[in-house]
Amino acid sequence: MKRILLLIISILSSGFISFSQNTLGNTLQTASSAPGYTLFTASTETYLINNCGEVVNQWSSTFPPGNAVYLREDGSILRAGRTSSSDITFGGQGGVIEIFDWDGTMTWQYFYDTPQIPGVRQHHDIYPMPNGNVLILAATIVSESEALALGRDPSLLPEGRLYNERILEVTPSGLNGATEVWQWNIIDHVVSDCDDMGTNCGMVADNPRKLDINFVNGGSGGANWLHINSVQYNENLDQIILSSRNLSEIYIIDHSTTTAEAATSSGGTYGQGGDFLWRWGNPQSYDQGTEADRQLFGQHYPHIIPDGLTDAGKLIIYNNGNGRDPLFSEVDILSLPQTVTGFYDYTPGTAYGPTSPDYTYEDPTDPTDFFSAILSSAQRLPNGNTLICEGINGRFFEIDAMENMVWEYISPVNSNTGAIASQGDDPASIANLSFRALKYDPSYTAFDGRDLTPGNPIENNSSSNVSCTLNESSFDLANISIYPNPIVDYLSIESSIIIEDVIIYDLRGTKVLSKRFHSKIDLSFLPSGIYILKLISQNKSITKKIVKQ
Repeated sequence: MKRILLLIISILSSGFISFSQNTLGNTLQTASSAPGYTLFTASTETYLINNCGEVVNQWSSTFPPGNAVYLREDGSILRAGRTSSSDITFGGQGGVIEIFDWDGTMTWQYFYDTPQIPGVRQHHDIYPMPNGNVLILAATIVSESEALALGRDPSLLPEGRLYNERILEVTPSGLNGATEVWQWNIIDHVVSDCDDMGTNCGMVADNPRKLDINFVNGGSGGANWLHINSVQYNENLDQIILSSRNLSEIYIIDHSTTTAEAATSSGGTYGQGGDFLWRWGNPQSYDQGTEADRQLFGQHYPHIIPDGLTDAGKLIIYNNGNGRDPLFSEVDILSLPQTVTGFYDYTPGTAYGPTSPDYTYEDPTDPTDFFSAILSSAQRLPNGNTLICEGINGRFFEIDAMENMVWEYISPVNSNTGAIASQGDDPASIANLSFRALKYDPSYTAFDGRDLTPGNPIENNSSSNVSCTLNESSFDLANISIYPNPIVDYLSIESSIIIEDVIIYDLRGTKVLSKRFHSKIDLSFLPSGIYILKLISQNKSITKKIVKQ
């Protein structure tokens, strides 16, 4: 008996519940995980889940991902979808951008794709601008003759064309309209080593603010030579961050320019027009290093950590590790070299700094256990934790400042068909790829006045789940007195706030009691053991571990 009591005390004091028997949904949840709601998209569905993997809201489209999704401050989602167009094709293709309100009604749908707009296609990412506009990342077709005129080596045109990468800013109007307000094209900022005085001729090493049109990073030089997979906006500096997976480089450009200035090398707040303000990850791309100096390997989702968070103002990036030997992923955080805010230090004839990240996370036991060749993201959270999406495995996990894993979730959704797997299924058999996962704090304005009552977990046969302790700041446990604990026969609950419902789960996740609130609850029928008490108040809830003697 003494050993059992010591075990009970240990479990109660540990502050966490493990999901070690689960194969899907929540496999780990602890009191150290950040409160909030995680957003991700799979097949035609977009899910918002709480820390227990329960669905708080869900939106349905007729299009699979194309690929990014964001929860906007008004409670709507901005989502990219994949059309059936075959004009421009490669992994990450999209074509349509949609807005759905909190209740799931589509309020805007805009096609940036053939046949509506010939020769273009949105892909991978979009971004909800603070003023309500939308940034669109798109590929456009550059013909063989145009590519040759720009200085492209004929041997690097196996498909007879190139894809230019375009950033378009639009103002949504009506149900299907949009007004273009700004545009930038990477093809306006290329350089080629050549002897004549052509438009883009110049020594690559002397033009680090431009892109070498013949650098293919060891690839074959297909049309999709760049594969930009992310577009993010830094509101503080009015700058845009881009990520080229194929070249293993990230770039920052000036958004303050006019469209005309964005096509040149002058103008804007920072005086460089649409040329690169800063670049990093693979200095051999501008003849300032070798493969040994390369630091990025097919990376995703570089963005500036927002104000108020740990490492605010630094850049965080998921460094996939694709092409590295051995294969393993990392999360890097780095300081940008600035002596004047927004202006990046650079010494001609060298590589852009920094020489290395400030911080790198890799799997602490075996780096090769953490790897996603494609997709993926990393995000700093308000409590100092980091949420990581290991995209190819549909795995979202959270680490604290000491790199302890404090939350883990495995998506049960087949990303192509939308089929939902059952608890106990092997995750490797699901094809549950996830482009990105974003967690939103409970204080985010999108949740103001919303019904956040959780539904069921996504996976089938979810009754096998171990119950989960939500550590969200939904209401204060200090306002509630729960006694005695351990319990003999009756549990008493005194509260200064209105409690509506009482639910109790056992540690297999089975609901053993559900009733309207009463200040004294008969639990004499329960066998001895540990249970999870869930109290619901005005669409909010809080949970607490209790012991029945």
